[in-house]
Amino acid sequence: QGRFPLHRLLVVARLGEGAAAEEVAGYHRGLFENVLEDHSREQVSGLLLLYSRYILHVVESCSSTIHLIIQDLASLQNQGHSALLQEIKVLVVAHNIPTRLFPDWYVATAMSPVTCPQGSTQSQSTAEVVTECLTLLLKLAACIQSSEDDSEDTNESVHTLAPELLIPAETINYLYNAEECASPEDFLRIYLSPSQPALDSGTLHTVLDKRQI
Repeated sequence: QGRFPLHRLLVVARLGEGAAAEEVAGYHRGLFENVLEDHSREQVSGLLLLYSRYILHVVESCSSTIHLIIQDLASLQNQGHSALLQEIKVLVVAHNIPTRLFPDWYVATAMSPVTCPQGSTQSQSTAEVVTECLTLLLKLAACIQSSEDDSEDTNESVHTLAPELLIPAETINYLYNAEECASPEDFLRIYLSPSQPALDSGTLHTVLDKRQI
């Protein structure tokens, strides 16, 4: 059991010009280490999924850590065209989750193109596409958990994930271009304003309800 209530963050972004996957992974490792070193917070778990041009990142931790990560992403995006990540979008923040999906924090690289049927995302709403992402993440997390239960090298198994478990690159491209998805700065301004619930409110913030506020 953790010391604090757990929350889950889901983010997509495009890699900046010339940004390497190793650089993005190192940036997040350093961020998490600094957060845990400077403050007594809950351990970070999740998955950083790296594509040739995009990332999808799931982070599980306490509300203060999630808040700091979103703040850091907002500062990163404000660096403009030189930023490591571009067009960052916060898809989901789930509050007071009962358990972690991921036992640790992992980095996985999509070694081969992961595609979906042409035009399939264009025929769906943003909410439907996000739901599909979450469904795939549940399957992916179950696969990782199974590898750990079998006492295999979990980090190695994550690097060789089955293609059917990976979220198609077209889906990530669709989401970071979706107007309904909030940038980190927009998320902080809208959802953490005095008239809105705080991060530890026990609610779920997604693109599903952004326009209802």
